[in-house]
Amino acid sequence: MQSLKYLTGYPVTITDSVQSLIDTNKLGALLLKKYPTAHTIKTDKALYTYGIALKNTFLRQSQPISKIVYDDKIQVIQHALGTHSFISRIQGSQLKVKNEIKIASVFKQVPMEFLTMILVHELAHLKEKEHNKAFYKLCTYMQPAYHHYELELRIYLTYVDVFGKLYSH
Repeated sequence: MQSLKYLTGYPVTITDSVQSLIDTNKLGALLLKKYPTAHTIKTDKALYTYGIALKNTFLRQSQPISKIVYDDKIQVIQHALGTHSFISRIQGSQLKVKNEIKIASVFKQVPMEFLTMILVHELAHLKEKEHNKAFYKLCTYMQPAYHHYELELRIYLTYVDVFGKLYSH
């Protein structure tokens, strides 16, 4: 029995189903059938452009974002898929606040739906700091199938944890 650390807290029916797919070596084929290709947003510049386009579509009135980048230092464990930080700096007599989003580099090789889900999650923190009802309502406003893709991403991460990469460069 594999450790399903990315699926902690999900119902037994889901974890048993995923475990069965692992045991029968069918999880990769199922994921590839649903998501045949990885996205093509590989550079920080392309990620920033895509993230800002999402922000401008759904959160036009929110605070500006100074940086959206892939980060090799983020270790993907249970809930850390990306980070959103507010950096405050004093410049002269003014306090400058910068919003930065960092996405784990492992997400350079995932389907577009998963990358969008991660960006939507981090963008939602511009308006809602806590993971509360309003936060998840905002996530589903930006990506209606947000919860579905979050589960599917966690299943994908389980696959990568057990078998390694699903997509080649």
